Amino acid sequence: MKESAHSRRLFREAQKYLPGGVDSPVRAFKAVGGTPPFIVKGQGSRIYDADGNEFIDYVGSWGPLILGHAHPPVVKALKQAVERGTSYGAPTELEITLARMISAAMPSLEMMRLVSSGTEAAMSALRLARAFTKRDKIVKFAGGYHGHADGLLAKGGSGLATLGIPDSPGVPASYARNTLVAPYNNAGAVARLFERYPEEIAAVIVEPVVANMGVVAPHPGFLTGLRDLTSQFGALLIFDEVITGFRLAYGGAQAIYGITPDLTCLGKIIGGGLPVGAYGGRRRIMEMVAPLGPVYQAGTLSGNPLAMTAGIETLKVLRQPGVYQQLEAKSSALAGGIKKAAAEAGISLYIGRVASLLTVFFTAKAVVDYESARQADTKLFARFFQNLLSAGIYWPPSQFEAAFVSTAHTDKDIQLTLGAVKTALSSLG
Repeated sequence: MKESAHSRRLFREAQKYLPGGVDSPVRAFKAVGGTPPFIVKGQGSRIYDADGNEFIDYVGSWGPLILGHAHPPVVKALKQAVERGTSYGAPTELEITLARMISAAMPSLEMMRLVSSGTEAAMSALRLARAFTKRDKIVKFAGGYHGHADGLLAKGGSGLATLGIPDSPGVPASYARNTLVAPYNNAGAVARLFERYPEEIAAVIVEPVVANMGVVAPHPGFLTGLRDLTSQFGALLIFDEVITGFRLAYGGAQAIYGITPDLTCLGKIIGGGLPVGAYGGRRRIMEMVAPLGPVYQAGTLSGNPLAMTAGIETLKVLRQPGVYQQLEAKSSALAGGIKKAAAEAGISLYIGRVASLLTVFFTAKAVVDYESARQADTKLFARFFQNLLSAGIYWPPSQFEAAFVSTAHTDKDIQLTLGAVKTALSSLG
């Protein structure tokens, strides 16, 4: 890899104007050390930095680039769209088209509201759940991240875990009191919360497959248990599929696990890499959202034509036969190769993987919840990360984030990555 003089200069300049020199904390590389490369271009499975270095990218803008960078049909459609204007603050047919496609893929979303971020989607869904149930308390899971809205940062997963921050200052204690936290994969703990607050819990919000404390799959029966409990006690079940939606399958995690949530939060892929989010669910609930109902939520850039265009073109590709099977084959080969390389190097690690999401945890024990994820050796991960970066592999710069495989990754990319992984792991012994 070439010297990163240009990136270092840009990072110094950025720190004068941006907290930590970045606009999202994990990008600062505090957990792994060194200077973050400043990216100037992405193409297919590769990204290129200001110093001319080329990397095989497994961040993919943290998930939405499931087709890779600058996918030709998406770029072509965006060029045509931008010539017609970037935003109108008025309705467009594109919003109808995308909403119809989402509803067809996820029938639980009978009606939805398009917004501009996953944080906005989760925040709005919880406001709606409280209004619908006339209750205040929310159950979330330790290590689950649902955006940075007040009240949702209690034990909030990846970003906070990466920086060693337990919760965020600036969140009023009154907000936090209405957020109840349970261990992921522990329906019994949720049942005890309902027994203690049988008429106060408005909703349970969960990443059906956690991707924000590293990738953690649900135990058999866990999601079904949440569905049964919320139905029994008159609360809503909210699936946060901001990462898993259209990533794990065309119908998201809810299609894989056969669970119908009351509300769903979406983001990432439905904007094809542009800022976007959505929340939706049962018509009777969504009809409470303004202007039909009293629950106010608005956004100037919601449903903007560029994000709608990119999302539509992305979903067109994803609904084609064989796409998810190809992603599964590549992801399986990557995970299997990492396991083999670790065994040969005598390194203990655990790989959390569901479909094209995966995390390499440096721990010998299975990761099933936040507490077991926190046992991973973050210093060993940092060395692993730096070894990969030097070899031209851009892995997520946090032990507690997911790596993303895209359709643009080739078999050759996977083999090159595994070669770098073998070298990286052998040097850790």
